[in-house]
Parts: sequence; C-alpha cells; structure tokens
Amino acid sequence: MSDQKLQALRVRIDDLDEKILDLISQRARCAQEVGHIKMAELAEGEQAVFYRPEREAQVLKRIMELNKGPLDNEEMARLFREIMSSCLALEQPLKVAYLGPEGTFSHAAALKHFGQAVISKPMAAIDEIFREVVAGAVSFGIVPVENSTEGAINHTLDSFLEHDLVICGEVELRIHHHLLVGENTKTEKISRIYSHAQSLAQCRKWLDAHYPNVERVAVSSNAEAAKRVKSEWSSAAIASDMAAQLYELTILAEKIEDRPDNSTRFLTIGNQSVPATGDDKTSVIISMSNRPGALHALLAPFHDSGIDLTRIETRPSRSGKWTYVFFIDFYGHKDDPLVKSALEKIAQESVALKILGSYPNAVL
Repeated sequence: MSDQKLQALRVRIDDLDEKILDLISQRARCAQEVGHIKMAELAEGEQAVFYRPEREAQVLKRIMELNKGPLDNEEMARLFREIMSSCLALEQPLKVAYLGPEGTFSHAAALKHFGQAVISKPMAAIDEIFREVVAGAVSFGIVPVENSTEGAINHTLDSFLEHDLVICGEVELRIHHHLLVGENTKTEKISRIYSHAQSLAQCRKWLDAHYPNVERVAVSSNAEAAKRVKSEWSSAAIASDMAAQLYELTILAEKIEDRPDNSTRFLTIGNQSVPATGDDKTSVIISMSNRPGALHALLAPFHDSGIDLTRIETRPSRSGKWTYVFFIDFYGHKDDPLVKSALEKIAQESVALKILGSYPNAVL
C-alpha cells in the first residue's frame, strides 16, 4: 500500500516539475522581452539599465509575504533570487567586482546578493573595486562596510571619501569561521595559522584556548590563507565553507568564531540612483566645523524629524589635522519629505554634505 502511495506522489512531483519548468521558461521569455523593449527605447549614446535594485527588492519582499510554507521565507526568496539572476543574464549578464580571491566572504556576499548567474570579478583591494566601478569595467562592486564584532571597515569608508559612487543596496552575511587544513597537514604539529586580520580577531578567544602558542599570520584574505595551507604541512587557515570546497581542504574545527551572531554588512556600489521602495536606508557623509555644539547641530534635525539612525562612524578628514567627517546611516529615502527637510537643515549647518545613496533595506 505504501509503495502505491509513494508512486502516486512521485507521479505528482513529476507533473509539478513540468509545470514549474514551463512557468520558469515563460518568466525567462518575459525577461527577454523586457530587454528588447529597453533596447528599442534607448536614445542615441544612452546605455540601457537592466538591473533595478528597487524592483528586485520589491519582488523578493512580495514573494516572502505570499509564501505559505513549508519552506521558510528566506529559503523561498533565495530560490527566486536565483531565478531572477538567470533571467537577468538573458537580458545582460551583470559584472560584479568583489574583494578576492575566489572563496572570500565578499565573494559569498556577491553571489548571495546578485545570484550565481553574474560574472564575478575578484580584486586585490577595496580601492580597486571602487576604481573598476568608476571606470565602467564592471556594473557593480560589493564592499564590506562593518562587522558586528570588530566594527567599521575603514578602507571602505576612506574609499567613499575619494570616489563619487552611489550605494545601490546592502546585504548581510552571517560569518562562520572554520579551521582548515590540507591533505598533507600534520595536525599535531601545526605551528602557524593564516587568516585575515579581522578573522583572527573574531576568533581570538577560541585560538587562545586551543592554539595559544601557535603563530597567527595575517594575510590579505581568508581565501589567500586557504590557498597557502593547501601545499603546506605545518599550517592551518581560518576561512569559510566556500574556501574549504574551492581549495579542497578539510575542516578541522567548525564555527570557531567567538560570537555566534557574527555578521558582516556589505554595500553594493554603482553609478545609478535607486528609487524609493517604502523600506529604504540612506547613507551620508557630513563634515562639520570644529566648534561648540557642532555634534548637536548635526543630530538635532534627525531627532526632530523622528529619523532612526542605524550607524554613526567618524574618520579623519582629508581637509585638515584633527578634523573629522561623520558617516551616518539611517532609515528612509533621500526623496522622503521628512528626510529631505532634515538633510536641508544639516546642509545649512555643515561644511559639506555628501549623499552616498538611498537603497532598499536588505531582504536577505
């Protein structure tokens, strides 16, 4: 009796698979038609915009609202993101720069945000990502901006001071660190552990407890650490699942980060402004004169307008010694009336105000 039920369910699954296949194909053909229409409407010398961050965010949020299970909302949204990524590639494949080499958390964030169908381009430094986007060599870049354990990524903040680019989106990535070894590693004789400086800091307590006398060597990325240990016999690396798979390493210890909620926030940078979705964030850089009450004058318009600030960072200004600029993130879009009014008041009190961009709040 159970065999008959199983067979009936398998027949039903096959039938559903055919319907899903047909619907995905229909969606892909619609995406192609969208591409044709956009190309036909282009003015001479104008470039078509195929990827719309606000549209993608709206679609994914709608899918999560409509989802009735049993798959959870995030899993369903990830499935649809991959469908959207593949359909977009039929219009025009996106080129995205990230902090390489392959297997870094930045690489994982790029694929999480844009899907597997993008053409991902590894770069050696954060500033190179900015330069690739400025030059038009890639459509977007993805850069780390803050970690929940170690705080702001200063290289990224400084790059925003030097380049005029627009923040188009954000993605949050849960960071799980693993201790990896190669096939030739003699685990009882590990004398050196490679990783990025941030990752070594995020695993400090675990390392103190398990490898207190082992040398900790900071390298340019976790993926670089994984590449190094592949051919060494007395070293290990702290890196991700993705790096372990790419470089065929064995996980000696899992999830060794000191804080289980360890996460890194990434920003996508490009050249296009993003319309409001109704659930947005805005990032700005503000330079204030060094005078009594300057910080109050900066924050008061946000308070008076009821705007929720999510992050404030300071960095040394390039304009003078012991002067600083403020990096501020807050909920709302730059075109919202309340936000617009607050920014106008701040502009009157500040030396300089630079809007880095308004973008959809992270869906995944």
